Amino acid sequence: MKLLVLSQYFWPENFRINELVTALNAKGVEVEVLTGKPNYPAGTVFAGYRACGCTRELFQGVSLHRVPLMPRGRGGLRLALNYVSFILSGLVFAPWLLRGRHFDAIFVFAPSPVLQAIPAIWLGWLKKCPVLLWVQDLWPESLSATGHVTHPGALKAVEHVVRWIYRKVDLLLVQSRAFMHRVQVLAADTPVVYYPNSFLEDEPGVARPDVDCPGFDCGFPVLFSGNLGTAQAVDVVLEAATLLSDEPDIRFVMVGDGSRRDWMMQQAAARGLGNLVFPGRFPVEAMPVLMGRAAALLVTLADTEIFRLTIPSKVQAYMASGRPIVACLNGAGAEVVDEAGAGVTVPAEDGAALARAIRALHAQPEAARAAMGARGRRYYEEHFSHEKLVDELIARLDQCVHRYRGHEA
Repeated sequence: MKLLVLSQYFWPENFRINELVTALNAKGVEVEVLTGKPNYPAGTVFAGYRACGCTRELFQGVSLHRVPLMPRGRGGLRLALNYVSFILSGLVFAPWLLRGRHFDAIFVFAPSPVLQAIPAIWLGWLKKCPVLLWVQDLWPESLSATGHVTHPGALKAVEHVVRWIYRKVDLLLVQSRAFMHRVQVLAADTPVVYYPNSFLEDEPGVARPDVDCPGFDCGFPVLFSGNLGTAQAVDVVLEAATLLSDEPDIRFVMVGDGSRRDWMMQQAAARGLGNLVFPGRFPVEAMPVLMGRAAALLVTLADTEIFRLTIPSKVQAYMASGRPIVACLNGAGAEVVDEAGAGVTVPAEDGAALARAIRALHAQPEAARAAMGARGRRYYEEHFSHEKLVDELIARLDQCVHRYRGHEA
């Protein structure tokens, strides 16, 4: 099978689609990727790249086709221009970059913005192949939840575009079962199936890299990994760190970057918090090492209706690591952690409850914490195994291609 993966975000940006492309390629799927210039999450183009111009490169044997875009920078206007520039570049430049190439299907990895599916639909028509859309964030709800768009008229206009996208693709996959009803309402007759995120583990026998990361030289390091942004409600970590400043063993290690990182660092300095460390970004290969060093793994989300339906992709990675999870969120994400018995959950944006939970977890015997991690690992193997989910996706791709060709005939 020849597959085009379309994603605004791709290596060296740290997204799950990188691992999925690698796995599909290893299983014999001929994958090519259409993407933009890497600039997430800091908002500036990575060293070695330019925002303008179309380029080609290889990633572990996979051909990457990059179209120009405006870096996301800071603020809502720059973010909107970033989204629009990728869509326009995909519509204008992608047909030229991919001229003469045949694909059996197009697979869209769609965290925000789901609008990146627009050039995929155009390419699907040109290449006469089906388009599958993997929905990671619900639109327009995510726009209002993060505060980027709040005007009712603008949100309604976005909803009309999303409805059109959902009805033009051939299959919709959703990362949370809680998404299914909302997506189906807009999708009409387009099939909607549950397809969760996973996590690519190290191959057995492969030596892990030696990672130099500050912050773990304490009795109870709590690791947060990923985007430090509005959606993660990182204020709650500051509040918890303030309340736990009397516990010399406990330290928060905030690995990652994002729109709120500088603010968090300023606040931590202003409050004199020595229990908050900001080591910056690390490559995805380093994350299993860092998770293994942590006493607990922290995931947070803002208290909004849309985020109650979301399972952050780091939850699967945390479960795979076999370490206990502290989940400060509501809804589907908390339910998964509770169902697995993989850690403790507290209400979203409740700093006092978060501090109490971490203090109580610290006081528990090591054996009790290890048991939580082991239960999370078992749940991961049963529900989120990377190998099983890659095979499932290949089967769905095959089904979609056969159905499309049957209709075409």
